[in-house]
Amino acid sequence: MESRQRFECEVDSAVRAALKKIGSPDLKFIKEVSDMADLAVPCFSFSKELRSDPKAIAERLAANIAPSGLISSVSALNGYLNFMMDDTALIGETLKRIIAEGDAYGSMPENGIKINVEHTSTNPTGPIHVGRARNPIIGDTLARSLKRCGYDVQTEYYVNDVGKQVVILTWGVNNVPKGSVTEEDRDKTDHRLVAYYREANKRMEEDSEVKEHIAEMLRRFEDGDEEVIRSVRKTAEAMLEGLKETLADINVELDNYTWESDFIMDGSAKDVVDRLKGSKYAGQTEDGAWYVDLKDFGVQGKNTKFTFTRSDGTTLYTTRDLAYHLDKFKRADRAVDVLGEDQKLGSKQLCSALEILGSKKVPEAMFYSFVSLPEGKMSTRKGVVVYLDDLIDEAVSRAVNEIRSRRSDLSEEEMLNIARKIGIGAIRYNIVRVHPEKQFVFKWDEALNFDGNSGPYIQYVHARACSMLSKAGKYDCCTDPGMFTDEYERALIKSLSKFGRVIKEAGEERRVHVLPAYGHEVAVAFNQFYAMVPVLASDENRNSRLTLVECTRTVLRNVLDCLGIDCPEEM
Repeated sequence: MESRQRFECEVDSAVRAALKKIGSPDLKFIKEVSDMADLAVPCFSFSKELRSDPKAIAERLAANIAPSGLISSVSALNGYLNFMMDDTALIGETLKRIIAEGDAYGSMPENGIKINVEHTSTNPTGPIHVGRARNPIIGDTLARSLKRCGYDVQTEYYVNDVGKQVVILTWGVNNVPKGSVTEEDRDKTDHRLVAYYREANKRMEEDSEVKEHIAEMLRRFEDGDEEVIRSVRKTAEAMLEGLKETLADINVELDNYTWESDFIMDGSAKDVVDRLKGSKYAGQTEDGAWYVDLKDFGVQGKNTKFTFTRSDGTTLYTTRDLAYHLDKFKRADRAVDVLGEDQKLGSKQLCSALEILGSKKVPEAMFYSFVSLPEGKMSTRKGVVVYLDDLIDEAVSRAVNEIRSRRSDLSEEEMLNIARKIGIGAIRYNIVRVHPEKQFVFKWDEALNFDGNSGPYIQYVHARACSMLSKAGKYDCCTDPGMFTDEYERALIKSLSKFGRVIKEAGEERRVHVLPAYGHEVAVAFNQFYAMVPVLASDENRNSRLTLVECTRTVLRNVLDCLGIDCPEEM
C-alpha cells in the first residue's frame, strides 16, 4: 500500500477513535483534499446529531487526536478537521511512482466491473447547440476518469430516431424541394439538413395536409413499417455523421451508438408494455392510454401516472427507454446516465418503472445545468441558436490571435495547429471546472486566460516543463527525499501526490469539476517552484530538480488527458 493510502487509513482510524471518545462512534464521515490540508474531514453533517456547531465539533475532535505514524499534525479550522502528512515518506514514494508508472500514474488496477456511460444522445434533428455542450464534455471526462479508476467503461449514444421531431425532419428532407430553403454555409451535413427541419415545422403549422401526412408517417413507424423506418433511419444517420464530426473536434469519441427504433423492431418495447399492463400498478385512462401509478415509489402530485402507451396503443419514448435500460443491464454491471436538469422527474419515473419490471438495477443519474452565453437562450426549432461548431471556430480564432500576439517565429500552419489545441482545451476546461449542477455562463475572458484558472494556463505550464527538459538534455533521475529540502519543491511534490485521490473523487463520486481545480493547483505550484528555485543553472541539485520537472510534466499530461485536452509541447 502506498504512503498516501496508508495515510488515509490512519486518518480513518484516528477520526473513528475520536468519534468514539466523544460518544458518537457510528457517525459517518467523508474525507476531502483541500487547499488547507492533505486530507480534511468536514464536520457540518455532525451538527444535528451532536447538537453543536461544526467549528466546535472540529475543535473537540482535534483535541482527541494525537499525531502519529504518517499523520504529522491535526488542526481544526472553520468546521473542518485538517490532517497533514509526514513529508519525508511522501516525497520519495511519490516521485518513484510517477517515474515508474508514467502515463498510468494515478490509475487504479482493473476491477472487472463493466460500466455503461450514456451521454450526449441529442436528437438527430440539428447540430449540437451550446446549451447542450456540457453533456458530451462532462460525459467524456467522467468516462476517462472511471477508466483510470479501473472500470471497464463503454460509452454510448442513444440515437432518438423515433418520434415526431425526426419524422418531421425526414418529411422535410424528402418533400421540401432543394433550393427552396436557404441552407447554411457550413459544409456539414447537420447544418445543411437543419434548414429542412425548420421549413417542415413551418409547413406543418400552416398546412393541415402536411400535418396529417407527418402524423401518418409516425403511426406507420410505430407499427413497424420497414419502409418508413428505413427512410427515417437514413435521415438520422446522415444527421448523426455531422454530429460525430463536432464531437471529434472536441476530442469526444463514443464506443456504441444504440438506435431507439431497434426496440420497436425487435419487439422489446412491446414486451415492456405487456409486462407493465400485468403489474398491480397498471391502469387505463378514459381514452384508453395505459399508465402505471408511481405514488408508492415517492413520485408525488400530478406526476404519479407514468404513461407507457398512447390511447391508440402506440408506445412512447419512455416505454422504449425502459427497454433500452433493460438491454443496458444485460451488457453492463452499472449504468450512468448524463442528463440535463430538466430530466430529473423523468429519471425518477424511469427508475420506479424499472423496479416494477423487476429490475434489480437502476441507472445512476448525473445531472447538469445548461450552458448559456451572455446573449441568452437558444431554440433549434426557431433557428435562434448558437451551435457548438460556432463556439469551436470562435475559440480557435481567438487562440490564433493570442498566439500571434506572443509569437512571431511560427508558420501559419504551426500557429493554427497549436490554436486548435488551445481553443478546444479552453472550451472543455471552462465547461468542466464549474460543478455540473450549477448554472453556467460561458465567458471568453475566462476561458482563454493564459494566466488564470483555464485550460490554456495548464497547457502553457506543461509546455514550459517540456521546454526545460529539452534544454537540459540528459540527466540522472534522483528521487532521494534528502535532496528535496526547499519549501517550493516539497509543496509541488505534495500536490503531485494527490492525483490518485483526485481521480477517485472525479470517477467514483462523479465530481469531475475537481480535475480542473487540481490541474490548476499543480500548475500554480510548479510556476512558484520555477520562479523561486534554480533548475538548469543548479549544480548539486540539478538532477533532483529536473526529476521534479519531469514528474510534473507527467502529472499535468495525465490531468489533461483525463480532461480530454491535448498537451502541446510548445505554445
